[in-house]
Amino acid sequence: MQRRDFLGVLGGAAAWPLTAWAQQPEQMRRIGVLMGIAESDPEGQARVAAFRQGLQELKWVEGGNIKIDLRWATGDATRTKAYAAEVVSLAPDVIFAQNTPVIRELVRETRTIPIVFAVVSDPIGDGFVTSLSKPGGNITGFSSLDPAVAGKWLQLLKQISPNIRRVAIIFNPDTAPHSIFLPALEAAAPSFAVKLIRATVRDTAAIESAIAALASEPDGGLIVMPDVFVANNRKLIYKLSAQHRVPTVYPFRYHAADGGLISYGPDIVDQSRQAASYVDRILKGEKPADLPVQAPTKYQLVINLKTAKALGLTVPPTLLATADEVIE
Repeated sequence: MQRRDFLGVLGGAAAWPLTAWAQQPEQMRRIGVLMGIAESDPEGQARVAAFRQGLQELKWVEGGNIKIDLRWATGDATRTKAYAAEVVSLAPDVIFAQNTPVIRELVRETRTIPIVFAVVSDPIGDGFVTSLSKPGGNITGFSSLDPAVAGKWLQLLKQISPNIRRVAIIFNPDTAPHSIFLPALEAAAPSFAVKLIRATVRDTAAIESAIAALASEPDGGLIVMPDVFVANNRKLIYKLSAQHRVPTVYPFRYHAADGGLISYGPDIVDQSRQAASYVDRILKGEKPADLPVQAPTKYQLVINLKTAKALGLTVPPTLLATADEVIE
């Protein structure tokens, strides 16, 4: 073989690995997703769809450069614990998760895999982050509500039903971030001349008993806490509130859209879309500890006029004028 032929062969052999390397597909990244609510819940599906949309807008393609491992905890403590362990065992590059009980279990399972949360009201109080501006660990995300919103819930209840004197606060103490909202409600109650009743519930029978007890006396109203257990049983609460004609205020839009009377809170479907931006940044090398927890910047007031009419309530024009959405 002549020298120039040998060099040609050698050059081709040397160039081949470089060409092959350049044609290698982009590395597949793995994202674990653990939702607190049920797979059959349209609200849960809307949140996951928004998260996926956010990823697509940032050029992350499922089946292309990312794989998503999705689990639904359905508000069940045993399932939440098992799925948290399962998602962590898959060793994803990052986990996106929603609801306080879900994050609590994930924290027990890992202090190294990055976690982005949403629909969490008290990330500092629950020990997930050291501060909002500097989370400090493997977790960051989007908080759902400020405690001050609790006073607004009371105000709305009195505006839509001025005769209310007794207000039950319904929540599951095992799953709801009640510790930050109850003090705010108790501080606001005297200015609205109402007596607060803590209606703690852990099963559907307790929900039925609590609302029946509230309705056994006149001038009662109900505030539904942001709580994954309550969210999973919200249709029962709509039914009982209508049956007993109890004016009820809810924390998120989907409650009013589903048939609840009135809601006031942030757009948590959009928060799910925004969470994709933090997942994107983490996949590109940033650390959760350096990404500040973001608080809601806008709250939505949604009124269901059909429900108001069924309850025999006339919504004041001033309240209607301030609503972001009126469902007829």
